[in-house]
Amino acid sequence: MDGRVKPGHDDGEGRLITDRQRIDKWLWHARVVRTRTGAAALVNGGHVRLNGARAGAASQPVRAGDVVTVALDRAVRLLKVTGFAERRGDADAARLLFEDLSPPKSSAPGLPVAARDLGAGRPTKQERRATDRLLGRD
Repeated sequence: MDGRVKPGHDDGEGRLITDRQRIDKWLWHARVVRTRTGAAALVNGGHVRLNGARAGAASQPVRAGDVVTVALDRAVRLLKVTGFAERRGDADAARLLFEDLSPPKSSAPGLPVAARDLGAGRPTKQERRATDRLLGRD
């Protein structure tokens, strides 16, 4: 043996040396999705891109420095891989696995808020009754 440690092997002290991880496992560890099955479905459904190219399979490896684009329900997240985890941790540990490159959510005005001036629009029940009394309709 040439003395180099192969990725995915024990370093002699019980720690696993890894420079890559399956993309479905990484998405699950980074808490992008709730379940690993959901992560695999997201990849197989074509909603995940790795460095701009569509990820072909859930087993495709992701490496540190890769950019992962995930199309979720109403948002697209752009994540740069910074690390890996052996076990799924809490949200604080998950934030250490990636750098979020997504553009900030714009506060662009959406639909206008429904508001009307007093006296404009449909009369209230109280206003209708007052009109009926005024016109003599009881």
